[in-house]
Amino acid sequence: MQTTFVLAVGASFILAGFVKGVVGLGLPTVAMGLLSLVMPPVQAAALLIVPSMVTNVWQLAAGPGVMSLLRRLWPLLAWTMAGTLLGGALLPRDSGAWAVMALGVALMAYALAGLCSLRLVVAPRHERWLAPLIGALTGLVTAATGVFVIPAVPYLQGLGLKRDELVQALGMAFTASTVALAASLALHGDFHLGDAQASAYALLPALGGMLAGQWLRGRIAPELFKKCFFAGLLALGLHSALKPWLG
Repeated sequence: MQTTFVLAVGASFILAGFVKGVVGLGLPTVAMGLLSLVMPPVQAAALLIVPSMVTNVWQLAAGPGVMSLLRRLWPLLAWTMAGTLLGGALLPRDSGAWAVMALGVALMAYALAGLCSLRLVVAPRHERWLAPLIGALTGLVTAATGVFVIPAVPYLQGLGLKRDELVQALGMAFTASTVALAASLALHGDFHLGDAQASAYALLPALGGMLAGQWLRGRIAPELFKKCFFAGLLALGLHSALKPWLG
């Protein structure tokens, strides 16, 4: 059973890293969805801290313009971190059915938005008030599910950033979410030294999958891969949402 569990965790991070290598995001989302099949969401969130941190710092550092993006996005980042810490303090800290269901709903919402090609258009004049709202909501979702794509990713996609800027902005937002999630878990006793060591071990398969995905990125049709990715994520989210009734 222990060997099977370790193999399942390793395979989850290889696949999650592979998806991130191809499309530039999705490691925490895929990892949380797959790991929730074999462990509680809180435990899964603790495992993804190091792989998420390293791959996202790598992503945000890969291009120019970090400071200009930071000046534009700091309200989103600050409120995301605040919302995560606040959500961690206010939301229940058990690993009961509600957490699995919330994760499933978040995965389905993200998958449906991707399959329907929903795109927000955020006018610059609305960023001042919309960024804190989106950040706070993203933080609450992160605290509840360990997934930090909703609604931050659609918001960032709606800013009209160039492709490289968008990839860098996503890395920046995911890094802020990972730091806040790690702090929230640690404050509530859900992230210890042993968890950090286990998370560090998970980095190797995640990086292996990411490098394989980057190699494959230019050899497959991106739109076809994204459709397959979102369809799989929808099925995974549906399974998580129904898991309390499936037994």
